[in-house]
Amino acid sequence: MVTLLAAPAELTDAGNAQLIVAALLGIAAVVVLIAWGKVHPFLSLILGAAVLGVVAGVAPDAIVTSFSGGVGSTVGGVGLLIALGAMIGGLLAESGGADGIVTRIVNKVSGSALPWAMAGVAALIGLPLFFEVGVVLLVPIVLLVAKRTDVPLMKVGIPALAGLSVLHGLVPPHPGPLVAISSLNADLGLTLGLGLLIAIPTVIIAGPVFGNIISRYVPATIPEGLLPTRTPAGGGGGGTDRGAAGRQQDGVDGELLTEDDLLNPGTGRPGAPVDDSGTETARRAPKFWPAVITVLLPVALMLLRAVGELALAEGSAGRKALDIVGAPIVALLAGVIVAMFTLGFQAGFSRKQVSSVLGGSLPPIAGILLIVAAGGGFKQVLVDAGVGNLVADAAENASLSPLLLGWLVAVGIRVATGSATVATITAAGIVAPLAATLDRPGVALLALAVGCGSLFFSHVNDAGFWLVKEYFGLTVGQTIKSWSVMETIISVVGFAGVLLLDLLL
Repeated sequence: MVTLLAAPAELTDAGNAQLIVAALLGIAAVVVLIAWGKVHPFLSLILGAAVLGVVAGVAPDAIVTSFSGGVGSTVGGVGLLIALGAMIGGLLAESGGADGIVTRIVNKVSGSALPWAMAGVAALIGLPLFFEVGVVLLVPIVLLVAKRTDVPLMKVGIPALAGLSVLHGLVPPHPGPLVAISSLNADLGLTLGLGLLIAIPTVIIAGPVFGNIISRYVPATIPEGLLPTRTPAGGGGGGTDRGAAGRQQDGVDGELLTEDDLLNPGTGRPGAPVDDSGTETARRAPKFWPAVITVLLPVALMLLRAVGELALAEGSAGRKALDIVGAPIVALLAGVIVAMFTLGFQAGFSRKQVSSVLGGSLPPIAGILLIVAAGGGFKQVLVDAGVGNLVADAAENASLSPLLLGWLVAVGIRVATGSATVATITAAGIVAPLAATLDRPGVALLALAVGCGSLFFSHVNDAGFWLVKEYFGLTVGQTIKSWSVMETIISVVGFAGVLLLDLLL
């Protein structure tokens, strides 16, 4: 379980009204700085925490101490997991394993089954990859499938986007779910299991079902310039194509890069190229099943730990073993080590190149780690100033469900800032005191409710909105009708799943 440091005693004796004003001004500062001032979320969260603390009457040195403590505990609990997950994703992308999984599954289906296959592939690929990287990998395949089969672009594109988005918002080791789990002290294995359970119907409704409907109203034209130029892979890989990864682009940061190097989620800027000189003829795609098993290994280990907590006696040898191998950091570390062999060396990489891929996967996530860390500091100032307890008391007096409160707060911040991560961090910090009143399944569901709210109605203040618009060659209106509505469906259907499980558990 990922935990944060215990919060110290409240840092101010401000009254309820002053705390409410402080919280509103602090959150408003973050929203205005991001949405209007175009200030980076990392700086916005730091300044927002300062505004909150000053208005709440917290001493300046106490604000710094509280914020620093939140940053440290968040990075220690979440940062390592994000880094390990990025390493697996980097090897999956650079080796061609992701492209191989997509191509293998899509080639086995046709016609009406294609949207369902694309949703399934996107969900599988979305387990270890950040949303933006998944889009870069999948969109060329989606465009090619739509062109070859004469299926409407939105009919196969929306299911792929839904699979990526749902996994990104609800399932660890993605940053949003990890932050919610950490802030609420939820059980990671249980949250993972319940998140996957909710993800299945959510992907179905927001993906193939909605895609079939919206394709009639958004007649998107395939951008010919983005169609992948497919070149045969060298070596003994059986002629497997690498798709878009083989295309080169001039004029990007003054370098000649391949799309293999575009592993920079959230910023659109490429990371450092992998040193693969002299190995072009040795490169081969990893085999299908080893790549799939590698992707699923960390998930399986964490789920086994959750099963052991339910089925095995505490203190037994089996329970202790599962507690160790299913610990998130151990499960993801195991995934990285296995990926080095099944995705790295299997693809013909040398030891130096595997190291280069692993190292190259870390700089692109620096921005995400800093945002998550600053969000942890902002959350800690909220909690230490007593705002969290104030919200908890208000919710208790109003008989407002903690699940509904968490979802609504996340929805509001998501729509205002366009950042799912900022929405998750802030909402989880506000409702964190309510977690103490819930049982283990309840806390896990609260984390998922916050995650669902953080996906609500992506629009022009969200980088993902523009990523989808450009890759699919849509107008702003078409993107709102398709992508924005799809995200809203994910949020609402996912939250409905949370409420249903709350009734059953």
